[in-house]
Amino acid sequence: MAEYPREITERFHGTPEQTATALIGEPPGRWQTVVIEDHDPSWADRYTAARDGIRQALGDRILSIDHVGSTSVPGLAAKPIIDIDLLLSGTGDESAYVPDLERAGYRLLLREPWWHGHRMLISAAEDVHLHVWPPGAPEPIRHRLLRDWLRTHPSDRDLYAVTKRRLAADPDGYTLSKNDVIDQILARAFAATPVTSPDGGLGVRGDHREERAHHPLAG
Repeated sequence: MAEYPREITERFHGTPEQTATALIGEPPGRWQTVVIEDHDPSWADRYTAARDGIRQALGDRILSIDHVGSTSVPGLAAKPIIDIDLLLSGTGDESAYVPDLERAGYRLLLREPWWHGHRMLISAAEDVHLHVWPPGAPEPIRHRLLRDWLRTHPSDRDLYAVTKRRLAADPDGYTLSKNDVIDQILARAFAATPVTSPDGGLGVRGDHREERAHHPLAG
């Protein structure tokens, strides 16, 4: 069985200097606390509504769009924030997509060109995190692999939920602290999932063509 490339299996670590310059404007008020809720089936509908608005704003510029993060996993407790991975042909030219997304109600919050060109925009209600990546970025592959594994492995889904509830009392350390269990779960997924194509066997497809197509996910 072929192995996943290191850029997929190994977590990216930005330098403190890079992290310090990433934030644009004021951080969301929701970042002050961590509230973990039982899974809400309406989260799927919220994703669909957000996806449709993004499609209307960007049209054929979208290469792929996916619901990722904890709210995309039925039965998984999560922060009620919808994470979306959006692939565009290039993220460096923000003038080609940020103004249109701003008119759709988003604002640019994070600029991290060193992290595979990542940008993150946030909805006006601060309840959607829109992660923008160029084609070939490894992080969306990790996100989809984790999502699909948790959807089909209840024991790891429950382990992740218990871990998040335990860590929720520390908003400042929550994101970094849960990385350890994410890496443990992903290690099992990497070992069990065969690599069948250069991007890790998952393709770059999202649901833009109905299956064509640090700051971990919020949940």
